[in-house]
Amino acid sequence: MRYLSTALATAFAATLSAATLFAAPLAKADSFPSRPITLVVPFPPGGPTDAMARTIAAGMQDKLAEPMIVENRAGAGGNIGAEYVARASADGQTLLFGTSGPLAINSSLYRKIKCDQSTRFAPVIEVGQLPNILVVNPSVPAHNVKELVAYAKENPGKLSYASSGNGASSHLAGVLFNQMAGTQFLHVPYKGTGPALNDLLGGQVSMSFTDVLTAMPYIKAGKLRALGVASANRSKALPDVPTIAEQGYKGYDVSVFFGIVAPAGTPADRIATLNKALAEVLHSPKVTQLFAAQGLESAPDSSPQELASFIASETRKWKVVVDASGARLD
Repeated sequence: MRYLSTALATAFAATLSAATLFAAPLAKADSFPSRPITLVVPFPPGGPTDAMARTIAAGMQDKLAEPMIVENRAGAGGNIGAEYVARASADGQTLLFGTSGPLAINSSLYRKIKCDQSTRFAPVIEVGQLPNILVVNPSVPAHNVKELVAYAKENPGKLSYASSGNGASSHLAGVLFNQMAGTQFLHVPYKGTGPALNDLLGGQVSMSFTDVLTAMPYIKAGKLRALGVASANRSKALPDVPTIAEQGYKGYDVSVFFGIVAPAGTPADRIATLNKALAEVLHSPKVTQLFAAQGLESAPDSSPQELASFIASETRKWKVVVDASGARLD
């Protein structure tokens, strides 16, 4: 009997040990996050969007139980990465680091778009906005927006503006400006910001509505002249440059915004967990200083509801501009 009792005790201990062994993974599976979170960047590595995403991902390492990994899925103006995230499981483990394109512009711009941001994503947090800025080659005889408009009307067809491609914010910014100012700047699309900038510096085109981060070094070096910031407020990176709105075009506001979204249907408690952790990262001194140096106007206290409302308003605004431009992409 004593031997039998010992054997039963040993068997019971083994069973308990096995139960404990298998209980840990089951408990882990019910927790959030249960594995590394994937942050999809819908653009190639090395650009400003990718750099911002990687900065945030690095800061998330000690905020949640699992790390955040950046994955690039580029193509079709951000649509490929957006579609991938929209189709992912709605468990908060796969997120999109979106921009104005895939989150607000592309639904009007692309004929065959498969990803409608208004119904297929759950907003998490706005990261911030990167203002565009109107810059001209120094050969253009204008030092402010009023002088530029006057020169353009006196010399119709002479001024051209470079963009990073049809439908990009640098293109649509010019469309909106032409609408508001009554100018007829000729649009010259390029395959990316780099080629557009090269021809602007070389004088092959007159101007561009590029982002502050790209333009800043050339403005400070005197190779480009800044005429106006294309956002509602002045840029902290270039505080002495007035906005275009200040110079007579009230309501003119063109910034590239960045926001993190999850697939639609992601549980509200997981969205709240992500929002809280991301807000802490965006408030950290390292991230705050880095983004400020890049000209990004951060929005660390943005709620999911505020981002949803902002995306809706941006989508409505850009639909009007895209329709006016006549631009349509397959």
